[in-house]
Amino acid sequence: MATNRKVALVTGAARGIGHGIAKALAAGGCDLAICDLHEPAAVADAIGGIKALGARTLYCRADISDARARERMLSEIRTAYGRLNILVNNAGVAPKVRADILEATEESFERVMKINLQGPYFLTQSVARYLIEQKQADASFEGCIVNISSVSATVASPSRGEYCISKAGVSMATKLWAARLGQYDLPVYEIRPGIIKSDMTAAVQEKYDRLIGDGLCLQARWGLPEDIGRAVAMLARGDLAYSSGQVIMIDGGMTTQRL
Repeated sequence: MATNRKVALVTGAARGIGHGIAKALAAGGCDLAICDLHEPAAVADAIGGIKALGARTLYCRADISDARARERMLSEIRTAYGRLNILVNNAGVAPKVRADILEATEESFERVMKINLQGPYFLTQSVARYLIEQKQADASFEGCIVNISSVSATVASPSRGEYCISKAGVSMATKLWAARLGQYDLPVYEIRPGIIKSDMTAAVQEKYDRLIGDGLCLQARWGLPEDIGRAVAMLARGDLAYSSGQVIMIDGGMTTQRL
């Protein structure tokens, strides 16, 4: 196996958007470290599909909200590959209960923040240190970080305020890390998906079918995980290497202002 292939860590990649991202990166010539919470047997088919695209694939069962689990995962990646080029912070959760912000609980807020914001923020810190280490050892080293946020970073949903705030935090984290890593020529990007067909949106499919049919998006269809995957693959290739800190909207024109 060639050693010049980039290695990408994708969190929450056993299914949904993360799986679409992992497949796109594998098809584009990257080797993968897949992070998720599920038992290995439960994700065997998903991992097999990525391997079938020609990628070496390491499955790391880890909870990104757990500091020790994050460090153990990075140690596994160092041992398996000896390098890491790309981090895709994709793992995230919705509130267990969609509750009006007048009724939502602190417990729900803390859970969503720890998984969606705190965990990725400090995973980025650890990975950034590793990327800098590799860059300083080899000036030709190429690396980047991609944060998957949501249109909810700017579009208010009072029935899931904790989710919106977590994604707004991810958006600011993108700017912070882009500013900090600019001196090392390590770009950091944000991809902001709209309504994507996945496990997270399955419970509200009827609602969004109706809204899309009524013209919510310029492009009258659901987004798909592969739509996000293609955007991440573009960034991983270095197609937008001089665009650190930028937000890429993959929302079918949903947030385009119209009269």
